[in-house]
Formats: sequence, C-alpha cells, structure tokens
Amino acid sequence: MENNIINKVVVITGASSGLGEATAMHLAERGAKVILGARRVDLLENLVNNISAMGGIADFLQTDVTKKEDVKALVDFAVNNYGKIDVIINNAGIMPIAPMSEIRTDEWDSMIDINIKGVLYGIAAALPYFQKQKSGHIINLGSVAGIKVFSPGGTVYSGTKFAVRAISDGLRHEVGGDIRVTTIEPGAIESELKNSTKHETSSMIVNEFYKQAIPASSVARAIAYAIEQPANVDINEIVIRPTVQEF
Repeated sequence: MENNIINKVVVITGASSGLGEATAMHLAERGAKVILGARRVDLLENLVNNISAMGGIADFLQTDVTKKEDVKALVDFAVNNYGKIDVIINNAGIMPIAPMSEIRTDEWDSMIDINIKGVLYGIAAALPYFQKQKSGHIINLGSVAGIKVFSPGGTVYSGTKFAVRAISDGLRHEVGGDIRVTTIEPGAIESELKNSTKHETSSMIVNEFYKQAIPASSVARAIAYAIEQPANVDINEIVIRPTVQEF
C-alpha cells in the first residue's frame, strides 16, 4: 500500500509515554509531522529530540487535556506552524481501578475529565478545521473495557470507555461524509496506564493482569494502518489485545 502518512500533520495527546510515545515515533518514521501534547515537558522534549535525531519532524506544546483551552492551543499551534491538521489522536487516559464501594469519587472525576472530556475537547478543537477543509481524521483511544464491562473494579473506567465508543459512533454518523472517525480499543498493552491504580488490592490484580501485555508499538501499527488508508476508506474500529487475553 502507498504510504498515505507522509507529510500528514498529526496531533497526539498523552504523547509523553506509552501508546502516545510509540505512536509518535512510528508515525514520524513513516513521514508524518507529529505535534505532541502532554503535561510532562521533560519527556516531550526528549521525545522530540529522539524523533529529530532520526530525521523526523516533531514539535510539542505542554497540554492538560482537562483544560479545553490547552487542547485548542495545541491544535491551533499545529495549524499555525504547519499550515494544517490532518489527524488528531485523542490518546490521553487514566485507569484507576477500585471497587465502587470504595467511593473514590476524586478518581471518578479524574476519569471523566480525562477519558471523556479530554476526548471531547480534542474533537472540539480539531473539528472546525476539518469541516473547513472538508477532510480530516479523528482517532479516539477506547478500550476492550468499552466493549465489555471490566468489573469488579473497572466499572467507572468502563463507563468512560463506553462513552468514547458512543461519541465516536455518533460523530461518525454526523460528519462521516468528509471526516473519518476511528476508535482504537486495546487490551493489555505495555504502558503507564496500569500505574494509575492506587487501591492496593486492585493494583495487585491489575499488575498481574498486565503480565500478558504486548508492546505499545502494536497499537502504533494499528493506528498507522487506519491513517494510511485512502481518503474514501474509514476504518471504524480496531480491537487489539494479546492473543492470550480472554477479556
């Protein structure tokens, strides 16, 4: 297949580590210009330096996806510096696992703010540009927990990922004539996601579960596959997990 990634301007949130970092590296290797957003500036600087060292094009802006003005600034930064935006990857997410009976409402709030509102803010920032240019690609990171509820412990997390899937499906129905929408739904992938669980018993379960994890590069390749399709081909969903993972 012809490389349909070269010179595309791709904005990635949650880009400082894990899936975001692996995706940035892979797309830059394929010729994309990647604009990276996350809170940890030191990691972003290091990633941009690594991409530049291999001959790729990358830039970054410190971004907190819970702040819609930050996400808009990231997308505007891409357009102002590179003349356009072709793809936004709404990747930032957290997964603090705990039984609902623990009433960890601060964690619930954080998951809603990052996993749902962060995706919506990414859509809100990119969609006007996409509609104006009558093209674009929105890629939202869901989860297998957005297909089947992960419980006990992951009920609220699953709720946020079910929301991502519903938002993606509805958005595709509304703007699908010109704009592609893809939901990537990973299983156990090696990343920092498991580290967001602070409930002691749940953390032990999560760490055991993630012993079967596959590399973040597995998801990066799936994202690249969706992006490289011709403009008239929209990969709606990709579910990707370890072969040995039952759930």
